[in-house]
Amino acid sequence: MANTPILDQINSPEDLKRLSQALLPELCSEIREFLIESVSKTGGHLSANLGAVEISVGLHRVFSSPHDHILFDVGHQCYTHKILTGRKKDFFSLRQLDGLSGFLRPEESEHDCFISGHASNSISAALGMARASRLNREDCATVCVIGDGALTGGMAYEALNDAGQSREPLIIVFNDNEMSIGKNVGALAKRLSTMRSKPGYFKLKWKAKHFLCRFSNGEKVIRWISAMKNRIKVALLKESIFEIMGFRYLGPADGNNISAVCDLLHEAKNLRRPVVVHLKTVKGKGYFRSEARPDRFHGVSAFDVVSGQPRKQSSIGFSDVFGASLSAFALDDPKICAVTAAMEAGTGLSGFAAKFPERFFDVGIAEEHAVTMSSGLAAGGMLPVCAIYSTFLQRAYDQLIHDVALQKPHLVLAVDRAGLVGEDGQTHQGVFDVSFLTGIPNISVLAPSNHAELQSALRQALYDFDSPVAIRYPRGSEREMREDTFDRSISVLRPGTDITIVSYGIMINEALSAADKLACKEISAEVVKLNSLTDYDFSVLLHSVQKTGRLIVAEDCIQAGGMGEKIAARLGAAQACPGFCRLINLKAEFVREGKVSELYQRCGIDGNAIAAAAQEGIGVE
Repeated sequence: MANTPILDQINSPEDLKRLSQALLPELCSEIREFLIESVSKTGGHLSANLGAVEISVGLHRVFSSPHDHILFDVGHQCYTHKILTGRKKDFFSLRQLDGLSGFLRPEESEHDCFISGHASNSISAALGMARASRLNREDCATVCVIGDGALTGGMAYEALNDAGQSREPLIIVFNDNEMSIGKNVGALAKRLSTMRSKPGYFKLKWKAKHFLCRFSNGEKVIRWISAMKNRIKVALLKESIFEIMGFRYLGPADGNNISAVCDLLHEAKNLRRPVVVHLKTVKGKGYFRSEARPDRFHGVSAFDVVSGQPRKQSSIGFSDVFGASLSAFALDDPKICAVTAAMEAGTGLSGFAAKFPERFFDVGIAEEHAVTMSSGLAAGGMLPVCAIYSTFLQRAYDQLIHDVALQKPHLVLAVDRAGLVGEDGQTHQGVFDVSFLTGIPNISVLAPSNHAELQSALRQALYDFDSPVAIRYPRGSEREMREDTFDRSISVLRPGTDITIVSYGIMINEALSAADKLACKEISAEVVKLNSLTDYDFSVLLHSVQKTGRLIVAEDCIQAGGMGEKIAARLGAAQACPGFCRLINLKAEFVREGKVSELYQRCGIDGNAIAAAAQEGIGVE
């Protein structure tokens, strides 16, 4: 049908390849319209995907997935890739329970060849896949897309250093939507870059090679011309960092011009060596509000397309309280510094950065560096507070041990998004920090349950300790429990005689909910709240368990190394094992996307599950 949208005709990469070249710009426009409409209903990562439409279309036009490997770094710019590989019909479920993941997931599609939820890993993975293809004698291409933000991560440079001298036919598409890495500046550089990215340039280049190859010494002439061209280019334009590392560098070109994208990708494919294709894109392209404020529309909840406003107004969250509290302390203490890893707004530090720019350090996507630099600040006499999401702090595990715990500097780790975070799914749930932080000597761990306790915990971490302190707190806002109990390391929130329920952080609300449900069945539950996970008064817990004879420990983290195991081991060592003990946690599983309340229920860690376990332990239906 003449009026059928082009996008409705695309259900696979093969359909895209059959499409006329002239229709590609219109297809890209339709994809943007679909993305805006779809993400406005489900929420998700908008700006990055709008900017990368032509790149994804070009990749699937030139290469043949899944035979050719296509990776995205970070995976949240993969929405167009998912649309072109047959998943458009599932976008209504994006980031919903049992729905489409917002990141690459190999189990979801054969076209998703590698998980990439954390930045800077794509080049390493792609190089490994390229080497595997060579060893397996497979004739296929490997391409990865990486943005300028992900290139601030040290792992990306480790991989570039290896890949550039590898001689593997690896293609790196550099999606540059904000900053320039190379030194190519000036009118001549712009002119040559523009000429080299035009279709006519590659056609003329191919014809010249074809003509010269007809002569006996043609190959020698081609090599001489290529060498002379490179010498002139280096003399006039200087080398880019990619060329210094051994890559052939193509671009920069307009990454939102589908013809230029396809031509550069074709050229890169034919070179059969390490190549960087530099494409400059507009983040948020196609929606004027996201073009004007790409940071605001990076990750969004459901919103109204016309006004750009969220459909549901957000309340003040833990990150906001943390940022405001730190700024208040910093007004009176010139030694306080704030450090974050490309998450200024996400960690609530925008206000601090505006008020104290000389004491604010955003180090980019470099969590290892952030932690060690914070230790260096402390060694130099400052009082650093390093704010990093729980899921990203995992990357700095060695630094936590070697550069923090061993040296015992006084610094504060603000562990944001601890516990289940919801719609971002497996790669972003903060469910490992309890295990790895409490297992490291010399690091104290505090777990506030509400906004007032976060303020108290931050004050204590700054002024009541002289060694490393981590404060873990969840995404979102506080819940029903609003009392500030941080004058004690452990507290009994509700006395009881039949069973002891221990919890901490935001999960204390589920423990209290369970106690309410049990009270309706005339079961008396004692609710014990841990404020410190490392230095609490064990005698309080021991007394409670000896009184009730039954124990439940509920937490929103994995079981191995969690507080449940630690408490059970400590009770065993004190020869005070209860008659009934149940550890309620996330076991040993990665938790997929969904609303936090849905995940609590799905994972069996909500108030209902805790109450049911208590009834089982007491022997009451």
